[in-house]
Amino acid sequence: MATKMRKLPSAVLLFLLVADLGWAWALIPSPSPAGLSARRYDSIFSFGDSYADTGNNPVVFAANSVFNLVTRPPYGSTFFGHPTGRNSDGRLIIDFIAQRLGLPLVPPSLAHNGSFRQGANFAVGGATALDAAFFHDGSDPGNKFPLNTSLGVQLQWLEALKPSLCRTTQECEAFFGRSLFFVGEFGVNDYHFSFPTKSLQEITSSVPDVIRTISMAIERLIKHGATSFVVPGTIPSGCMPQFTSYLAKDDPAEYNSTTGCREDYNNLGMHHNMLLQEALEKLRGRHPDAMIVYADLFGPIMDMVESPRKYGFEEDVLTNCCGRPGALICGDEGANLCEKPAARLFWDVAHLTEAAYRYIADGWLGSIDSPVLEIYLGYMYLLV
Repeated sequence: MATKMRKLPSAVLLFLLVADLGWAWALIPSPSPAGLSARRYDSIFSFGDSYADTGNNPVVFAANSVFNLVTRPPYGSTFFGHPTGRNSDGRLIIDFIAQRLGLPLVPPSLAHNGSFRQGANFAVGGATALDAAFFHDGSDPGNKFPLNTSLGVQLQWLEALKPSLCRTTQECEAFFGRSLFFVGEFGVNDYHFSFPTKSLQEITSSVPDVIRTISMAIERLIKHGATSFVVPGTIPSGCMPQFTSYLAKDDPAEYNSTTGCREDYNNLGMHHNMLLQEALEKLRGRHPDAMIVYADLFGPIMDMVESPRKYGFEEDVLTNCCGRPGALICGDEGANLCEKPAARLFWDVAHLTEAAYRYIADGWLGSIDSPVLEIYLGYMYLLV
């Protein structure tokens, strides 16, 4: 019988990638407590930008109130009840994943004084894949932005922390082999920081350098003993309120007539994601014993933009909940705040609400309330 092709949901796609390497139960736990207690991972280590930062931002930007708005209400109001340094009203994808795997929320490496034996988060808001020197043309020797919190710097932070986690090579390989590593999201800031000074063609030409940097970071982590990776692609930044409202162009031809998103910025993101997936496939070939999973950010967010009602979102899906156009920035006193953050996709001009992050996390890992067997049977159905 001919195979009938249809689009697979993200959870099934992730399951297929993982199941192919024999790790299905590690990333999609059983709905029973016994299944959760039998999880594979003892710790989570995360690298990235504001989409993963759980509290390093206030440390890095301590002296800069413009970039430190996340320390003020209403950030964190939905779940934590107070600001935590997260660029959202509540939890991020990494938080939901940690909870799903029965692990503590991953502590920010720069702001946590306790143990990192169960993981550490090195992500920083505004972080780039490429080192800061790439963005300095020499015309302004005093230019210190973006700060040097790149992927390479975050790797150095892990390596500085390593002696407190394990001592011998064998011990480190065993420890990191029981850890889950998130490498990303990276790329958005690399491109956004270049928008004011470079053409889109010049920025597009830098995408291979960004992808190469991510690939080299994974190789470097493998040498430390890491074997399990989740590597998120980039977001559809052309849909951010930052570019659809605050910095909107006058030419309507630059925007998709259906979604309202900037086509050129989204095309850049799709190009990044295509090259990233190709690079990850090559890494799998060189490291067959490693699990390297691509995690889609672009698709789920676009689905929310195109079908907001399916997720319980209001129709003005590209309007941010906190700090509307014409008002103060989210975090400033008197900034506008929507009544129901759970009914919005965007929290502020560049980041998602906890509700949106939850949907993405569910798509990546599958719901604990849905037995893996049902996903497996769905996969078997597709083969007939």
